[in-house]
Amino acid sequence: MKEYMTLFLKRLTNLLEYVIALLLAAGILIMTVRLILTFGNLSDFNKYPNYDDLLTTCFNLAIGIEMVRMLYFHSPQTMYEVLLFAIARQIIIDHSSPINSLIGVVSIAILFATRKFLFVTFDESDKILFRASQKVRSVNRLLHLNLPYEENETLRDILLKKLREEDTYPGVGACIYFPDCALRIAKITDGKITRIEVIRSIH
Repeated sequence: MKEYMTLFLKRLTNLLEYVIALLLAAGILIMTVRLILTFGNLSDFNKYPNYDDLLTTCFNLAIGIEMVRMLYFHSPQTMYEVLLFAIARQIIIDHSSPINSLIGVVSIAILFATRKFLFVTFDESDKILFRASQKVRSVNRLLHLNLPYEENETLRDILLKKLREEDTYPGVGACIYFPDCALRIAKITDGKITRIEVIRSIH
C-alpha cells in the first residue's frame, strides 16, 4: 500500500506541475500575441510598446519560457538558464548603479563557473522501491513497463533468473537491465531478497 500511495502522490505533484506549466505557457502565448498586435506603436515612445517596454517584455517572456522548461524537465540546466536570464535582465533593464551591474556580472561569472566545474552529467531516473514478492504483472501495469514474465512471477523471480543467466552474485546492489528499466536489489533479510528497486529513465 505504501508503494501505491508514494507513486500516487508523485504522479499528483507531477500533474500539478504540468498544470502550472501549462497555465504559464498560455499566459506567455497571450502576452506574445498582445505584443505582436501592438508592434506598430514601437516608434511612439508614449505608447506601448516603446523600446524599453519591448526589451522588458521580451526578457520577461524568455524567463517565463525557461520557467516552463524548469517545471517540465526538472534538471539543473534549466534552473541555471532561468537564473542566467533573470540576472541578465536585471543588468540590462535596470540601470540602477554601476555597483549593482558589477554584482550582476560577478553573479553571471559564478553561474558559468558553477556550470563548468560543479555540474555532473547523470541520467535522470525515477526510482521506486517494491517488495520482492510483488507480482511483475502489477508492476508493469502500475509503471507502464514491459518487464518479461511468466504467469504469477514476482520481481524476485525474474531478478534471480536474470542474475543466474548473467552469472552474477545476488547481493545488495546487484542490478539487471531491461530496455525500459533496471531492477536493483535494495535489501536482503536472512539471506532472502525482500526489497527491489525499480529504476526507469524519465527522459
